Amino acid sequence: MERTENDNGASVTQPAEGNPVVDPLLRLTGAASDEPVNVPTTEASDSSFRDGSDLHEGKYFNTKKDLKRKLSDIAMKGNFEFRTRKSNRSLWVIECIDPNCSWRLRASKIVPESTKFVIRKYVGVHCCSLLNRNANHRQATYVVIGEQVAPQYVGVEKGPGPKGVQTFARTKLEAQISYYKAWRGRKHAHTLIRGSPEQSFHILPSYFHMLEKLNPGTVTRIEVDGESRFKYLFLAFGVAIRGFRYMRKVVGIDGTFLKGQYRGVLLVATAQDGNGQCYPLAWGIVDSENEDAWTWFLTQLKEVIGDTDELALISDRAPSIKKAISTVFEKAHHGACAWHVAQNIKNKFKCADIMGSYWSAVNAYRCEDFAGYMTEISHRYPRVAEYLENEVGFEKRSRCHYPGLRYNITTTNMVESLNSMLVNARDFPYVALLDVIQEKMSKWWNDRRIVAMAITAPHTPSRESEFRPRFAQSNGRHTLQLNPVTYHVKGGELEDVVDIFNKTCTCKEFDIDKLPCVHAIAAAHHAQVSVYSLVSPYYTKEYYVLAYGETIYPVGSQSQWDVPNEVATRVVLPREVKERKRGRPKTSRFPSVGEFRKRKNRCGKCGAYGHYKKKCNSQTGSTEGNQPTDVPV
Repeated sequence: MERTENDNGASVTQPAEGNPVVDPLLRLTGAASDEPVNVPTTEASDSSFRDGSDLHEGKYFNTKKDLKRKLSDIAMKGNFEFRTRKSNRSLWVIECIDPNCSWRLRASKIVPESTKFVIRKYVGVHCCSLLNRNANHRQATYVVIGEQVAPQYVGVEKGPGPKGVQTFARTKLEAQISYYKAWRGRKHAHTLIRGSPEQSFHILPSYFHMLEKLNPGTVTRIEVDGESRFKYLFLAFGVAIRGFRYMRKVVGIDGTFLKGQYRGVLLVATAQDGNGQCYPLAWGIVDSENEDAWTWFLTQLKEVIGDTDELALISDRAPSIKKAISTVFEKAHHGACAWHVAQNIKNKFKCADIMGSYWSAVNAYRCEDFAGYMTEISHRYPRVAEYLENEVGFEKRSRCHYPGLRYNITTTNMVESLNSMLVNARDFPYVALLDVIQEKMSKWWNDRRIVAMAITAPHTPSRESEFRPRFAQSNGRHTLQLNPVTYHVKGGELEDVVDIFNKTCTCKEFDIDKLPCVHAIAAAHHAQVSVYSLVSPYYTKEYYVLAYGETIYPVGSQSQWDVPNEVATRVVLPREVKERKRGRPKTSRFPSVGEFRKRKNRCGKCGAYGHYKKKCNSQTGSTEGNQPTDVPV
């Protein structure tokens, strides 16, 4: 028996003289052994077909990987499979999975030193049975799927989920894949676009170097342990640091968990601009919300924003945060988030009906009004009043008792807004996450700069909108001048005294918010003084423009980085993480104390979620017992 190749490169068997070829299948079935068997050839017959590709002998590919990707794509679209006969660094030989089929390919390097591959032999005709062709083939690996679907994740934070990847493979690649393979393909696509978590730790020093180089004044820190394993990082853009001088000195701090392979917690410190928008100051990534991590983060924050009596820090009542603030900041005042206190009250005392009085007490400007609301709470729920006075403390959550100046900011809602903004990016590698943060801040600075430059009024739009109703209410007030700067304003439920020089009013609203109250506006009209002169400069257009006057620049492609050798060679290893439990990793956090998540309604008629039976537009009637058509994740 001799094996040779025909003119088209197909391998055929020539019988030795006097020895006819016998099909092994005929031997098993007992057929006559002297009947010759037709050997497959490359000539197209009625049962054969071509793979529909543009491959040919002599075609070049830059790498073996490119050639394999091309063949996998051809196989998936042609619904056939191939197997590898031989493969090494310089050779790749494949053939159809059916041993009786003539389809095959042989490729090798042009020269041993090159990475380019050329097709040496190629037979593009199949003569295999349809039973050997299917859409669930071995070439539809998660790597191939990930490479094909990767462009859909460029420039977006979320992209298609596993079911979307399954749909993509079915419609674009004509391949049927399992949910698990789609999940792995999606994960591989994320790695191709955003890099691997391990690579993120490796390039972190170079990334921070480029941020500091392109954005002067930017402060970055990386903390590692004795084995060079990552512990903490800190980032504050120079633009935000310089712009903080035009912000009210109230900073909200909080953390949110990360969902990537190495987990961790993202810490945020943000102010609020004169238009009521978030103004992120600093970002940090730590292992967890513990006292050591918060102390390290707040120490870095103190270096960029300082520590003064004017500074107010607002957070929840976590013991680790409270202790870290008292350790790091000696002059700043700490305030509790009123929303978190409210949730604790509802969860601990089961008294949601008292919330109206609670929020009235929180927002009261005068201590007399605060005492009245607390008396009401004490009569109905004495234990709640005792909790607020002894455990929380009036000075921590009450506007009128706060020793510093927190303006109208009573919650950490501005921090929660930033956490919600990054909900889809929290499973990214660290550098990719920081890239998203930089892109968001760059866009905000540009958009808000455009808005600020277009303002024609002396103050920000949100503050101008507060003035209009106050102007209308001030018209009916009777004003009596007591001395050159003091005025007695009558009208309404109370009579108040305004000092337009020291910018105070006995209603305390002018004192705390630094915006003229109704009484101050009436006094300004009587004194023929511009009301705008009484407004804090933090609300002016000038400060608003200056806060966003600079630009935050991206670091660009890694191939364009210019990094010193001592930075590029710095070793930052991934942190050690606990072995995960079996099953799908959790990507949603447990609700906070008192936090309730809204549940989607299920229709009793069609089984879908999001509406009631009375509002159902389905014409199919009752489908009791059927599976819902749209199940929430």
